[in-house]
Amino acid sequence: MGLFHEFKQFTVRGSAVDMGVGMVLGAAFSGFIDSLVTDILLPPVGVLYTRMNFENMFLSLDGSVYPSLAAAKEAGAATINYGLFVTASVRFIIILFAVFLVVRQINRWKKPHQHPLHGMTKKECPYCCMPIPTQAIICPNCSSSLETNPSPRQQVKTKWRIK
Repeated sequence: MGLFHEFKQFTVRGSAVDMGVGMVLGAAFSGFIDSLVTDILLPPVGVLYTRMNFENMFLSLDGSVYPSLAAAKEAGAATINYGLFVTASVRFIIILFAVFLVVRQINRWKKPHQHPLHGMTKKECPYCCMPIPTQAIICPNCSSSLETNPSPRQQVKTKWRIK
């Protein structure tokens, strides 16, 4: 039972859950990115490069000339598929940029000392009725003090005891 309990603790831990969600989103996002690169971005780039299809750009290592990559593969020729490499590189850069944007936005929402839910939940200022973060003690809109009880630091007075 100890192994199961330890596994449960690992899966419930925030980093493991975040990693799992990231992997699922990455797999779902991959199909979208593949379509974006193959169907939208690479055809105009191919037109710029004298109407070449990137997926048919290859070098045959046996010295023969083949009309397409499929014909070279069918003949059993060894090929260097640099067109497929260019396609994969563009996909990688787009995925990397998309992940950067997502992480950047998450870091904007989350502050180092703050729980992630606190950054997304709001309360209403009783004075100006504007939405503000739940942890706010001063309204950023009207500058009114929202804290009714003084903080514990303000209540504690330093006392000197001399014996």
